[in-house]
Amino acid sequence: MDDIQVASKAPLLVDRELPGLREAVAQLVIKEHNVETPHGRIHCTMKGVPKGDRPVILTFHDIGLNHKTCFDSMFQHEDMQEIMQHFAVCHVDAPGQHKGASTFSTGYEYPSMDLLSESLPLVLKHFGLKSVIGMAVGAGAYILARFALDYPTLVEGLVLININPCAEGWMDWATNKVTPLPDMLIGHLFGKEEISNNHDLIATYRHHIMNDMNQYNLQHFVKAYNSRRDLEIERPIPGGKVTVRTLTCPSLLVVGDSSPAVDAVVECNTKLDPTKTTLLKMADCGGLPMVDQPAKLTEAFKYFIQGMGYMPAASMTRLVRSRTASGSSIHSMEGNRSRSHTNEGNRSRSHTNEGNRSRSHTNEKRGRSHTDSMEGTANSSTALKSTEVSC
Repeated sequence: MDDIQVASKAPLLVDRELPGLREAVAQLVIKEHNVETPHGRIHCTMKGVPKGDRPVILTFHDIGLNHKTCFDSMFQHEDMQEIMQHFAVCHVDAPGQHKGASTFSTGYEYPSMDLLSESLPLVLKHFGLKSVIGMAVGAGAYILARFALDYPTLVEGLVLININPCAEGWMDWATNKVTPLPDMLIGHLFGKEEISNNHDLIATYRHHIMNDMNQYNLQHFVKAYNSRRDLEIERPIPGGKVTVRTLTCPSLLVVGDSSPAVDAVVECNTKLDPTKTTLLKMADCGGLPMVDQPAKLTEAFKYFIQGMGYMPAASMTRLVRSRTASGSSIHSMEGNRSRSHTNEGNRSRSHTNEGNRSRSHTNEKRGRSHTDSMEGTANSSTALKSTEVSC
């Protein structure tokens, strides 16, 4: 295990005991760790100091990214600093995906998605953590979901962005075989509108994929993700089987309305417990909400954390603005209600298969043209309640 101190505290300033300064300085502590596992070293970056029994926010990135290119836009945003005063953050990089990673030796067998999730308890043990709140994207969301399924006591909550609970389909498998890796990854990360219209963003990430990532290592991670199996989760039916496999922690599913992952995320929502799951579709948002709209996602994350009993006094500076300030709103409903918008007939099980598929779930009769939908249910004894806020 290698620990690298990247930044240190400033004891002279802390000794002044200025209000809030000790907490602020604690956030400057950044350590990089290489955690040894049976499947290789996992590079982790711990920001801040874990606070007693409080969970740590643990992140995991998507294919083609590392923790910096995936999460820096959000975690360096000014609105995120309030959360980071309450929680330490552990960024996990998949083996060989962090900046400056050495090329795998010949014969190295890259771990499967299942084995990567099995490695996470060793990460928690390394840092002495009792539990985490997970935030992950794409491949990382799949890994954290499987981790929560296998180790439910270690996960207090999950924010899963662009999750696909299904194995790769045959059409995608065939397409990926003949598509150059950078093009395949751009199509995985971004929607067609972004690729056509946001040339600067696409050029930035294409440059990162081709020049900053270790290409040999990246191919291994992509192959592991494309070889994933179904999560095999099932929505529990009231009064039905009590042994169904599903997430038991509060879960927030997030997807941009023009993301290639819309179908997959909506399908995942149909397989989870509606009393513990919230679906957030972000309007005017592409494939990476934490890059495209970090402020809006941060506010949703604050609400999610508050729902878990943390940060009761957190400020909601953006979401409490008048609805007239924006065409966006979030609908949060508690209690049992119809979720027919998630049952949309036969649709593609793969989030990369856009083609001519039906997108009825994004053009529903509720008129969500510039609207985010935060759709969840809570305790059935709670009266139906609707809250609309703008951002």
